[in-house]
Amino acid sequence: MAKAYIVGVGMTKFEKPETRDWQYWDMAEEAGGAALADAGISYEQVQQVPVGYCFQASTAGQRAAYRLGLTGVPVYNVNNNCATGSTALMMARQFVEGGISDCVLALGFEKMARGALGGGSDGGDFKTSPVARHYGIMAAAHGFEMSPPTAQIFGNAAREHMERYGTTEVQLAAVAAKNHQHSANNPNAQFRDAYTVEEILAAKTIHRPLTKLQCSPTSDGAAAAVVVSERFVVEHGLHDKAVEIAAQAMTTDTGESFDSGSCIDVVGRPMSRAAARQVYETSGLGIEDVDVVELHDCFSVNELLTYEALGMCEEGASGKLVESGATTYGGRWVVNPSGGLISKGHPLGATGLAHAAELVWQLRGEAGPRQVRGARVGLAHNIGLGGAAVVTMLRRRS
Repeated sequence: MAKAYIVGVGMTKFEKPETRDWQYWDMAEEAGGAALADAGISYEQVQQVPVGYCFQASTAGQRAAYRLGLTGVPVYNVNNNCATGSTALMMARQFVEGGISDCVLALGFEKMARGALGGGSDGGDFKTSPVARHYGIMAAAHGFEMSPPTAQIFGNAAREHMERYGTTEVQLAAVAAKNHQHSANNPNAQFRDAYTVEEILAAKTIHRPLTKLQCSPTSDGAAAAVVVSERFVVEHGLHDKAVEIAAQAMTTDTGESFDSGSCIDVVGRPMSRAAARQVYETSGLGIEDVDVVELHDCFSVNELLTYEALGMCEEGASGKLVESGATTYGGRWVVNPSGGLISKGHPLGATGLAHAAELVWQLRGEAGPRQVRGARVGLAHNIGLGGAAVVTMLRRRS
């Protein structure tokens, strides 16, 4: 198969909903235009456009892409819950690796409502929700309370992890403290204030043990990536821009997600582990080769679960890993230098592409004060309940 490279990335600042008087097509134009400018190409050179979003109407992808040009190219509307952005990126890679296209623009955006994210149901009817089976597992083990459903299912996963492995509330808060500290250096982050572990623990409880500062917010924003073939890189002299997609895999739920009756499995650790394994096998690279990681910390506990799924530590040891400083500057890896979803924000359709943008900037050495020194290999992890997990390995083109 042909190799695929990211040669241009762009994103808007992620913002609290209703902060700015803009529409999703404005966001998409800003992020997509920035990605094209970064690559030094025009929209007329783009041959396909997968567009990800969750909360807009059908063919919103066309309305967004039309702001960049009216060239008649195929536009695909993608919705895969919180993994939507990385799904659009995966489609772009497949078009290029399969030899179908030489230049594809992956675009993701979201314009969200204020307040907590619901459970993915229609009108609150969890019987008809795509995630009804997931919440049914949770309810059987822990009941169903009045707190936001996504916070409940991840909060209950945190409780299970604490009971099973001795993980502490301080260790959970350490994840959020790290990511809030990182976001202070990211001008695109929704929140840029740093907090101590003590301040995070003292914040309002959303669903025990998770406090508000351990939960990703709803956000408005967009992100984009230009994915091209090696031929396109050579013909357009983009060697200095190119970052290779060394491997990428998507997995969905298997029986392992549900059979144990555990929220740890329901929220996706088995999916993430399987996707990571496929990526390591395909790329010939392991977690020991990775310098920088952008992962799906929708809640602080999910960062800990993902450490284990990616093989950064043994099962149950993730609390000690973050507490040791191994996942920040000066440690073995830098995880979420962007500030992660907790601080950077989480516009669902854009999140996976924002991961890619941050890693491209890191691997090019363009991340400014949050630069990870000597970064050559990056790993992105994006997950959505329902479910889908996408893991992507990126490396600087040699």
